[in-house]
Amino acid sequence: MNIAIELTKYLMLILTGAYTYHAFRAAVKKNKNSQDKSYKWMTCCIFMFHFTGYFTLFIQATNNKLLLLYGLEVLVLILALKFYKILYPGISGLLLRNMLMLLSVGYIILTRLSFDKAIRQFFISAAALGLGLIVPAVVNEYEKIKKYGWIYGIAGIGLLLLVIFIGTENYGATSWLSIFGIVTVQPTELVKLLFVFFIASLFSENISFKRICIVTALAGVTVLALVFQRDLGGALIFFVTYVFMLYCATEKPLYLLLGLGAGSLASWIAYFLFDHVKVRVLAWKNPFGYIDKEGYQISQSLFAIGTGGWFGMGLNQGLPTSIPVVDSDFIFAAISEELGGLFALFLILLYINCFIVLINIAIKSENNFFRLLALGFSVMFGFQIFLSVGGVIKFIPSTGVTLPLVSYGGSSVVSTIVMLMVIQGIFNTGSKPSKSKAKERP
Repeated sequence: MNIAIELTKYLMLILTGAYTYHAFRAAVKKNKNSQDKSYKWMTCCIFMFHFTGYFTLFIQATNNKLLLLYGLEVLVLILALKFYKILYPGISGLLLRNMLMLLSVGYIILTRLSFDKAIRQFFISAAALGLGLIVPAVVNEYEKIKKYGWIYGIAGIGLLLLVIFIGTENYGATSWLSIFGIVTVQPTELVKLLFVFFIASLFSENISFKRICIVTALAGVTVLALVFQRDLGGALIFFVTYVFMLYCATEKPLYLLLGLGAGSLASWIAYFLFDHVKVRVLAWKNPFGYIDKEGYQISQSLFAIGTGGWFGMGLNQGLPTSIPVVDSDFIFAAISEELGGLFALFLILLYINCFIVLINIAIKSENNFFRLLALGFSVMFGFQIFLSVGGVIKFIPSTGVTLPLVSYGGSSVVSTIVMLMVIQGIFNTGSKPSKSKAKERP
């Protein structure tokens, strides 16, 4: 068994490396035949990686429920590949496969950490993939959906205010709503979608100084609502997304500089206003000096990453469950410990590949609404990855955000899949220009 675990560990690393290589190759190749060959290799790597991971878990647990879960996941992956390409032949095959590969990584590591949570995550992600089937068709009706910018903004603020008054607290932040005491959801994930639609819609209509002031005020209320919830990681993601969307819409570097300066000042103020921010900064500066309390989580994360080394301990061979909230905020540490530093590096490269694809779609879009929409979601996606990985490896203080498509969290995985499918819808439409030429920027 030890030999098998050791071999599968290296096989999973090789498969992930091969997948990452072909992902970048497909991103730069213009020849369709070359891209199709890379896509075939990527598809094979997804299913072989997924099989190897579950094989490793099964030989150690011999649980028939693992076989059932594996079979259901394979079925969903196959259906996703088939139905998306049948319904929308023009979508990005690279982005679709990257999404499924990241989901596969999440399925395996969550099954290792908590089987019950893995089952819940699977069913939620399967439903999200089903929901994603209609998203590109909705995006195609952009002339209709772009008209409701004010509604998106007000609805997002309303949801956040609702959470402030009747939300439940977890890990120091009041960011969850309990529905009939059965299901707990995080409305912030839905507000992410509404927030980007709100800004893209209003800035695509006009970018007068009056419009900028009004939109900035509403965006500020949204960010402040998150601050009152003590969801400072979410507030930071919203703020950075708005600053870059404002810069893209106006093309004025002054707005970018003022926004970044205001963000730095707000972070400094938050340090003195919120005790849990002080705790996280303290843990970041000297985790081992406060290992018994404030620095315990980050210390355990660093121990896990160091223990895993370059090649990892192998699935079920480490102690990732000793890290608090390991299945969501600190899942990157669990991956590094059991699958290795090289695997973690390939995972980061895969996220970078996704970000490059998203940004390219935004840049190539001729429609102003689509361009702002794709840019906003690209920045939101990329910055969340930076905060999640940076907090785990002690590059920055921990902000308590999930790793997209990999971490446990139903609300997070649904919003991320919908976000990516919105951008797929933009790519699928060929970025058609708006009918209102006068409102389009050159």
